Amino acid sequence: MAPDLLYEEAVDLLQQLISTASYSKYEDGTAAIIENFLAEKSVPTRRLLNNVWAVNKYFDPGKPSILLNSHHDTVKPNLQYTKDPFTPIIEDGKLYGLGSNDAGASLVSLIATFLFFYPNDNLKYNLILAATAEEEISGYGGIELLLGNDEFENTLQGKEPDCAIVGEPTKMQLAIAEKGLMVLDGEALGKAGHAAREEGINAIYIALKDISWFSTYQFPKVSEWLGPVKMSVTVINTENRAHNIVPSSCKFVVDIRITEVYTHEEVFDIIRQNVVSQVMPRSMRLRSTGIDVNHQLVQSGISLGKSCYGSPTSSDKALMPFPALKCGPGDSARSHTADEYIYLSEIKEGIETYISLLNKMIL
Repeated sequence: MAPDLLYEEAVDLLQQLISTASYSKYEDGTAAIIENFLAEKSVPTRRLLNNVWAVNKYFDPGKPSILLNSHHDTVKPNLQYTKDPFTPIIEDGKLYGLGSNDAGASLVSLIATFLFFYPNDNLKYNLILAATAEEEISGYGGIELLLGNDEFENTLQGKEPDCAIVGEPTKMQLAIAEKGLMVLDGEALGKAGHAAREEGINAIYIALKDISWFSTYQFPKVSEWLGPVKMSVTVINTENRAHNIVPSSCKFVVDIRITEVYTHEEVFDIIRQNVVSQVMPRSMRLRSTGIDVNHQLVQSGISLGKSCYGSPTSSDKALMPFPALKCGPGDSARSHTADEYIYLSEIKEGIETYISLLNKMIL
């Protein structure tokens, strides 16, 4: 299929996706749209919950495989929208709508790329397309569920993908490294008392000392691509509803972006050695990831004039046990903003770049 026709159909598909609410865990409508779109192209699909996948027409288990993955769930629209987030509007070369930039443009561009190569009977690599769910909440029912599922593994005849392209808005540059995420729940414990008298131990003051440490501590090791580990206290509260009670408990949440030079366990141990508050990680599964700059996927992108960088945001790349390159149309700075949009030219460039990048590997 010609790239120009693929582009037109990709834009139409993205408009359909925008028109259908697909909050994390509630993506059944967009999953059905993707299934129907591929069925109209005579591409057999499989589905697990709201994850849809397909393989190239002449899939050969003796060949290595490349996973083409992006997500079709979205966050909820914020209150500052001036346009209907579910009405795809094209104005001045921009397509507006919730999920247009993150990550609808990447998804439809990867689908178009998959269709471009789908009927080829002489590929050096198999291609696996996976449109997955729950990325925005790092849920267990998305890519992690799919990769560990027997039906998916049977599709690949027992082999996992050798590498992946993860579609997220990167301006089509090459995110070869990505920070991991650890969220800590902290609680400072004091002793209740009457605020008018010298009674009690104020848990807020204990928490503030620890919060000050989180805001100023610098980890000694710094990543070449990702820079330093970053810690941000993002929530703080007490259960007090009265002004005259010294609080016995103050809870807070810490968002920690971890680089590849530390494990989650190492960072957690350093924190425990330096704070008085009780701290507990919600999860340690979203690890920092990287793909070697000499990997064929990366080198193919570099040969197209693309540059490498380290991404401060996490994605489904963190849940893949094989090398993955994050790359896609759009700008991460637009993600989750009011009146989200994608330039139509970015979708066109995304399809052309994905095809060119893979051409160097699989033909």
